[in-house]
Amino acid sequence: MDTATSEYLFCIEFFGEDSIFYEIFSGPFTVIDEHFNAILPNFFDAIGLMLMIRITHQHQLIMSRRRVPCLDSYLDKVNIALWPRFKMVFDLHLTSLRNANVRTLWEDDVHPHYVMRRYAEFTASLVQLNVNYGDGQLELNMERLRVAVDDLLVKLARMFSRPKQQTIFLINNYDMILAVLKEAGTEGGRTQLQFEELLKSNTTVFVEELLLEHFNDLIRFVKTRAGEDTSSSSERPVTVNEVEPLVKDFASRWKGTIEVMHKDVITSFSNFLCGMEILKAALTQLLLYYTRLSDCIKRIDGSSALNKELVSISSIMYEIKKYSRTF
Repeated sequence: MDTATSEYLFCIEFFGEDSIFYEIFSGPFTVIDEHFNAILPNFFDAIGLMLMIRITHQHQLIMSRRRVPCLDSYLDKVNIALWPRFKMVFDLHLTSLRNANVRTLWEDDVHPHYVMRRYAEFTASLVQLNVNYGDGQLELNMERLRVAVDDLLVKLARMFSRPKQQTIFLINNYDMILAVLKEAGTEGGRTQLQFEELLKSNTTVFVEELLLEHFNDLIRFVKTRAGEDTSSSSERPVTVNEVEPLVKDFASRWKGTIEVMHKDVITSFSNFLCGMEILKAALTQLLLYYTRLSDCIKRIDGSSALNKELVSISSIMYEIKKYSRTF
């Protein structure tokens, strides 16, 4: 650019016209074009192509600010050649994901999959290259890629035999993708928001699965019976005999079970902080279930005998805080 600018200004000043500049530079332009046209058809680096597109754009801005038009047609020609190539290479990535053999890619491991890490790093680079550009076409392509990746991820998750493992696998991968996007120091935009929603929804599913695994009877009672009228006028009132086994079972093992849940979470999730957030959410949800059970018991006639068996809410809160301090 600097050479072209200098020579162009010299031609204008010395010869009084710019046609001589194009005659002088026709040779260099031809050599560059030959090399460019030979390399481009065999170039499959989407990030490299987008870098060249952005660099070309910056060169156009610099020449525009200098008010030197000598490279306008050449830079336009380069830009027109790069975009279709980028689109073609990007579509190859999409096709590869959509046609991926799930059985070949699947590994019996709930930790983040290597394909998802490659996707995360690829997307983080594209997001970074779109900062200050707001290129709608690129954002649309990234959304297409996100949908294809999520479809593949769900297919890989279904290869696990247990629903709990499927959810853990999804959470680990969504969390890893978000970590890479945030580590890149970029605003992930729509892509990041979508994965945050997926992480949140799957975390809710896992919390429920974890609690049902250890407190199934208590939760089912709370969901089906705790909200009913406990008075004797009710068609099927809740009785002391119905809730007593639940209360005694919880009192006898709640601390030990929370420790088991803690160990389960620690070994299941790759990101310690993510795992502790999930454990905290599970313990908070358990507290809500137990609070509803306690409120239900208080409304039952003759339930005062169970008071000594009930675990105080403050005790459960203390355990939640104890695990929260592990951050």
